[in-house]
Amino acid sequence: MFRFLEEKFVPVAARVGSQRHLVAIRDGFITIMPLTIVGSLAVLINNLPIDFYQNALDSIWKHETWTQFGGNIWNATFNILSLLLAFTIAYNLAKGYNKDGLSAGVISLSSYLTFGTFGEGGLTGLTTGTGGIFIAIIVALLSTELFCRLAGNRKLLIKMPDGVPPAVSKSFAALLPAIITIGIFAFVRTIITAGFGIPDIVGSFYSTIQEPFMGLTNTWVAALILAFIPAFLWTLGVHGANIIEPFMQTINSAAIQENVNAISAGNVAPYIVNKPFFDAFVNMGGSGTTIALIIAIFIFARKNKQYNTVGKLSAAPGLFNINEPLLFGLPIVLNPILFIPFILTPMVNVTIAFFVTKWGWVPAATVVAPWTTPPIINGFLVTQSWTGAVLSLVLIIVSVCIYLPFIAMANRIAKQEQKHELKEETQALQPEKATEIPKVEV
Repeated sequence: MFRFLEEKFVPVAARVGSQRHLVAIRDGFITIMPLTIVGSLAVLINNLPIDFYQNALDSIWKHETWTQFGGNIWNATFNILSLLLAFTIAYNLAKGYNKDGLSAGVISLSSYLTFGTFGEGGLTGLTTGTGGIFIAIIVALLSTELFCRLAGNRKLLIKMPDGVPPAVSKSFAALLPAIITIGIFAFVRTIITAGFGIPDIVGSFYSTIQEPFMGLTNTWVAALILAFIPAFLWTLGVHGANIIEPFMQTINSAAIQENVNAISAGNVAPYIVNKPFFDAFVNMGGSGTTIALIIAIFIFARKNKQYNTVGKLSAAPGLFNINEPLLFGLPIVLNPILFIPFILTPMVNVTIAFFVTKWGWVPAATVVAPWTTPPIINGFLVTQSWTGAVLSLVLIIVSVCIYLPFIAMANRIAKQEQKHELKEETQALQPEKATEIPKVEV
């Protein structure tokens, strides 16, 4: 089975993982990750569930006054995500084509704004915030493809004389491609608005496509699939997290903002499935909940030299959710024993965490903590509740129980191999018996 998957499936998965447009989307989201973390920390500052903390600040300032600090950070991060993504995705895609990434990013941002909705004070929050993420991604990819093709046309190149600063030369070189690209998107917007009577394209797209799509991904089945894919790909040596990251990020930011808005209004958070949910309750120690594998090794594989050595070396990175030493050191990749619990554990964890959150025992994740945040602490931060930390601890215990039988199996196989090797070494060291010369009677 592994030979078949390695020959037929791995090359396809590797090509998908290195596909230029998916890489651009992934890198675009990674670029703005510090801002999403900062915005989530602002939510934590405003809504930290400690009565003493809230009452102390309320006694110094009015509640509406001191919460403006976190609100201002939120407005400067989450409320401009679509604008940032329109730039960063285009920038990375143009770099993949070895074109002018800065010009591509600026043109993409301008092209996206041709689809924006303007109110009395300027752009609406739906256009700038997470509501326009899908359109921003589509426009960034299409505008950059168009710009890169037009920029390669010599007939559209405006050459400046020698001695002109390079920045000026680049801006004039991108002038005609920019006019054509932005003009096309503005014309498409005009046709949609005038021909189909849709004045608010971003709002209409969000209500008819993006919101229902997010609802489809907010189910237990979708959560199982999202837990299965990266773990399965990792067992074949393919970076599963990188492949699924663009998809996760498209549903992540909008889901978090909707959760924050609902909680602020006193309602139940509508979206369970998002990236903080997976980081806190599924990817503890890395893909496959490998923090539990390390614990299982310390409990049950002390006499297994290979597992014990790799487990000790992997403990410190695993505490911060880095599990490459385990993946390639034990290894887990193409390992017929460990691939079963490596895939099964995250699916069990996502099931427990999903229904515990759905039943209201643990709050929904609303804070983006750094992915290197240690387990249990991460559970508290993303849910802003001690119950999130307890859930993380329970899931680690469950995961250890899943890994233990397979570690025991690996120990038995290791012992058999050691006995076999020792037997071969012993036989090799034994001197050969001298051949007896038969006596001949004369």
